[in-house]
Amino acid sequence: MGNVMVTLNRCSRHVGGVVALVVALTVATVLSAQAHHVMGARTPETFMQGLLSGLAHPVIGLDHLAFVVAMGVAVGVAALNFAIPAVFIAASALGVGLHVQGVALPAAELVVAGSVLLIGAMVAAGRALPTGGWVALFALAGLFHGYAFGESIFGAERSPLAAYLAGLVIVQTVVAIGIALIARRGASDMIKPRLAGAAIAGIGIAILAGLILPA
Repeated sequence: MGNVMVTLNRCSRHVGGVVALVVALTVATVLSAQAHHVMGARTPETFMQGLLSGLAHPVIGLDHLAFVVAMGVAVGVAALNFAIPAVFIAASALGVGLHVQGVALPAAELVVAGSVLLIGAMVAAGRALPTGGWVALFALAGLFHGYAFGESIFGAERSPLAAYLAGLVIVQTVVAIGIALIARRGASDMIKPRLAGAAIAGIGIAILAGLILPA
Protein backbone atom coordinates (compact mmCIF):
# COMPACT_ATOMS: atom_id res chain seq x y z
CA MET A 1 0.00 0.00 0.00
CA GLY A 2 2.85 2.35 0.86
CA ASN A 3 4.50 1.77 -2.52
CA VAL A 4 1.23 2.50 -4.31
CA MET A 5 0.85 5.80 -2.46
CA VAL A 6 4.42 6.81 -3.31
CA THR A 7 3.79 6.05 -6.98
CA LEU A 8 0.55 8.04 -6.95
CA ASN A 9 2.28 10.98 -5.30
CA ARG A 10 5.00 10.94 -7.94
CA CYS A 11 2.48 10.77 -10.75
CA SER A 12 0.52 13.66 -9.29
CA ARG A 13 3.68 15.76 -9.15
CA HIS A 14 4.48 14.95 -12.79
CA VAL A 15 0.97 15.78 -13.95
CA GLY A 16 0.95 18.88 -11.77
CA GLY A 17 4.17 20.06 -13.40
CA VAL A 18 2.67 19.74 -16.86
CA VAL A 19 -0.53 21.50 -15.81
CA ALA A 20 1.56 24.30 -14.29
CA LEU A 21 3.47 24.64 -17.55
CA VAL A 22 0.32 24.89 -19.63
CA VAL A 23 -1.25 27.37 -17.21
CA ALA A 24 1.93 29.48 -17.19
CA LEU A 25 2.03 29.53 -20.99
CA THR A 26 -1.61 30.57 -21.18
CA VAL A 27 -1.36 33.26 -18.50
CA ALA A 28 1.78 34.70 -20.06
CA THR A 29 0.06 34.83 -23.43
CA VAL A 30 -3.01 36.63 -22.06
CA LEU A 31 -1.03 39.15 -20.03
CA SER A 32 1.34 39.91 -22.87
CA ALA A 33 -1.49 40.30 -25.32
CA GLN A 34 -3.17 42.78 -22.97
CA ALA A 35 0.06 44.74 -22.70
CA HIS A 36 0.29 44.86 -26.48
CA HIS A 37 -3.26 46.10 -26.87
CA VAL A 38 -2.50 49.03 -24.56
CA MET A 39 -0.52 50.35 -27.56
CA GLY A 40 -3.62 49.95 -29.70
CA ALA A 41 -1.94 47.24 -31.83
CA ARG A 42 -0.26 50.04 -33.80
CA THR A 43 3.15 49.82 -35.41
CA PRO A 44 5.69 51.06 -32.81
CA GLU A 45 6.77 54.64 -33.46
CA THR A 46 9.35 55.23 -30.72
CA PHE A 47 12.34 53.35 -29.31
CA MET A 48 10.47 52.48 -26.12
CA GLN A 49 7.40 51.25 -27.98
CA GLY A 50 9.62 49.10 -30.16
CA LEU A 51 11.40 47.65 -27.12
CA LEU A 52 8.17 46.85 -25.27
CA SER A 53 6.66 45.29 -28.38
CA GLY A 54 9.77 43.16 -28.91
CA LEU A 55 9.71 42.00 -25.30
CA ALA A 56 6.03 41.05 -25.55
CA HIS A 57 5.69 39.43 -28.96
CA PRO A 58 7.56 36.17 -28.33
CA VAL A 59 4.98 35.38 -25.63
CA ILE A 60 1.89 36.93 -27.22
CA GLY A 61 1.59 33.92 -29.48
CA LEU A 62 1.32 30.64 -27.62
CA ASP A 63 3.06 28.90 -30.52
CA HIS A 64 6.19 31.09 -30.21
CA LEU A 65 6.37 30.75 -26.44
CA ALA A 66 5.80 26.99 -26.60
CA PHE A 67 8.66 26.56 -29.07
CA VAL A 68 11.11 28.60 -26.99
CA VAL A 69 10.13 26.64 -23.86
CA ALA A 70 10.59 23.32 -25.71
CA MET A 71 13.92 24.52 -27.06
CA GLY A 72 15.07 25.27 -23.52
CA VAL A 73 13.94 21.83 -22.35
CA ALA A 74 15.79 20.15 -25.23
CA VAL A 75 18.97 22.12 -24.58
CA GLY A 76 18.85 21.33 -20.86
CA VAL A 77 18.02 17.64 -21.13
CA ALA A 78 20.48 16.96 -23.96
CA ALA A 79 23.20 18.95 -22.15
CA LEU A 80 23.71 21.10 -25.23
CA ASN A 81 25.85 24.22 -25.22
CA PHE A 82 23.86 27.20 -23.97
CA ALA A 83 25.04 29.12 -27.05
CA ILE A 84 22.93 26.91 -29.34
CA PRO A 85 19.63 28.78 -28.67
CA ALA A 86 21.43 31.80 -30.13
CA VAL A 87 21.02 30.11 -33.52
CA PHE A 88 17.23 30.30 -33.19
CA ILE A 89 17.38 33.87 -31.91
CA ALA A 90 19.70 35.05 -34.68
CA ALA A 91 17.56 33.32 -37.30
CA SER A 92 14.43 34.96 -35.88
CA ALA A 93 16.08 38.37 -36.25
CA LEU A 94 16.88 37.47 -39.86
CA GLY A 95 13.27 36.44 -40.37
CA VAL A 96 12.10 39.82 -39.09
CA GLY A 97 14.48 41.46 -41.53
CA LEU A 98 13.11 39.45 -44.44
CA HIS A 99 9.55 40.42 -43.55
CA VAL A 100 10.23 44.14 -43.26
CA GLN A 101 12.08 44.00 -46.58
CA GLY A 102 9.00 42.53 -48.22
CA VAL A 103 10.41 39.05 -48.82
CA ALA A 104 7.66 36.43 -48.63
CA LEU A 105 8.09 33.07 -46.90
CA PRO A 106 5.39 30.58 -47.96
CA ALA A 107 3.05 28.96 -45.45
CA ALA A 108 4.80 30.69 -42.53
CA GLU A 109 2.00 30.10 -40.02
CA LEU A 110 1.80 26.40 -40.89
CA VAL A 111 5.58 26.01 -40.56
CA VAL A 112 5.56 27.77 -37.18
CA ALA A 113 2.78 25.52 -35.86
CA GLY A 114 4.47 22.46 -37.35
CA SER A 115 7.75 23.36 -35.65
CA VAL A 116 5.97 23.46 -32.27
CA LEU A 117 4.45 20.03 -32.91
CA LEU A 118 7.79 18.61 -34.08
CA ILE A 119 9.96 19.81 -31.20
CA GLY A 120 7.27 18.91 -28.66
CA ALA A 121 7.03 15.40 -30.08
CA MET A 122 10.82 15.03 -30.08
CA VAL A 123 11.07 16.08 -26.43
CA ALA A 124 8.16 13.80 -25.51
CA ALA A 125 9.84 10.86 -27.23
CA GLY A 126 13.21 11.61 -25.66
CA ARG A 127 14.63 11.85 -29.17
CA ALA A 128 18.30 12.82 -29.22
CA LEU A 129 19.75 14.61 -32.23
CA PRO A 130 23.38 15.35 -33.02
CA THR A 131 24.30 18.95 -32.34
CA GLY A 132 24.14 19.75 -36.04
CA GLY A 133 20.57 18.45 -36.19
CA TRP A 134 19.44 20.71 -33.36
CA VAL A 135 21.23 23.67 -34.97
CA ALA A 136 19.49 23.03 -38.30
CA LEU A 137 16.07 22.70 -36.62
CA PHE A 138 16.53 25.86 -34.56
CA ALA A 139 17.81 27.84 -37.55
CA LEU A 140 14.89 26.87 -39.81
CA ALA A 141 12.28 27.35 -37.10
CA GLY A 142 13.81 30.66 -36.03
CA LEU A 143 13.61 32.00 -39.57
CA PHE A 144 9.87 31.35 -39.80
CA HIS A 145 9.09 32.43 -36.24
CA GLY A 146 10.99 35.66 -36.88
CA TYR A 147 9.10 36.17 -40.12
CA ALA A 148 5.86 35.97 -38.12
CA PHE A 149 7.27 38.49 -35.61
CA GLY A 150 7.98 40.88 -38.47
CA GLU A 151 4.29 41.48 -39.12
CA SER A 152 3.96 43.75 -36.08
CA ILE A 153 6.98 45.90 -36.93
CA PHE A 154 6.45 46.18 -40.69
CA GLY A 155 6.77 49.78 -41.82
CA ALA A 156 8.47 51.01 -38.63
CA GLU A 157 11.43 53.42 -38.61
CA ARG A 158 14.96 52.28 -37.80
CA SER A 159 14.94 53.23 -34.11
CA PRO A 160 11.81 51.27 -33.06
CA LEU A 161 12.88 48.42 -35.37
CA ALA A 162 16.28 48.16 -33.66
CA ALA A 163 14.60 48.29 -30.23
CA TYR A 164 12.09 45.65 -31.31
CA LEU A 165 14.91 43.30 -32.33
CA ALA A 166 16.68 43.96 -29.02
CA GLY A 167 13.50 43.07 -27.13
CA LEU A 168 13.13 39.83 -29.10
CA VAL A 169 16.71 38.84 -28.32
CA ILE A 170 16.41 39.64 -24.61
CA VAL A 171 13.14 37.84 -23.84
CA GLN A 172 13.87 34.75 -25.93
CA THR A 173 17.32 34.41 -24.40
CA VAL A 174 16.00 34.72 -20.86
CA VAL A 175 13.20 32.19 -21.40
CA ALA A 176 15.31 29.63 -23.29
CA ILE A 177 18.30 29.72 -20.93
CA GLY A 178 16.10 29.83 -17.82
CA ILE A 179 14.15 26.75 -18.93
CA ALA A 180 17.38 24.99 -19.95
CA LEU A 181 18.86 25.54 -16.48
CA ILE A 182 15.73 24.16 -14.82
CA ALA A 183 15.67 21.14 -17.16
CA ARG A 184 19.36 20.44 -16.63
CA ARG A 185 18.95 20.58 -12.86
CA GLY A 186 16.26 17.90 -13.03
CA ALA A 187 17.87 15.87 -15.83
CA SER A 188 17.81 12.69 -13.72
CA ASP A 189 13.99 12.68 -13.87
CA MET A 190 13.10 12.23 -17.55
CA ILE A 191 9.34 11.90 -17.05
CA LYS A 192 8.69 15.62 -16.49
CA PRO A 193 10.48 16.80 -19.67
CA ARG A 194 8.65 14.16 -21.69
CA LEU A 195 5.28 15.18 -20.27
CA ALA A 196 6.11 18.81 -20.98
CA GLY A 197 7.02 17.84 -24.53
CA ALA A 198 3.70 16.04 -24.92
CA ALA A 199 1.86 19.16 -23.71
CA ILE A 200 3.76 21.34 -26.18
CA ALA A 201 3.10 18.89 -29.01
CA GLY A 202 -0.59 19.14 -28.09
CA ILE A 203 -0.38 22.91 -28.43
CA GLY A 204 1.12 22.45 -31.89
CA ILE A 205 -1.67 20.07 -32.91
CA ALA A 206 -4.33 22.49 -31.68
CA ILE A 207 -2.79 25.42 -33.57
CA LEU A 208 -2.40 23.37 -36.75
CA ALA A 209 -6.01 22.23 -36.49
CA GLY A 210 -7.13 25.84 -36.13
CA LEU A 211 -5.22 26.78 -39.28
CA ILE A 212 -6.26 23.81 -41.41
CA LEU A 213 -9.80 22.97 -40.34
CA PRO A 214 -12.67 25.24 -41.39
CA ALA A 215 -14.09 27.48 -38.68
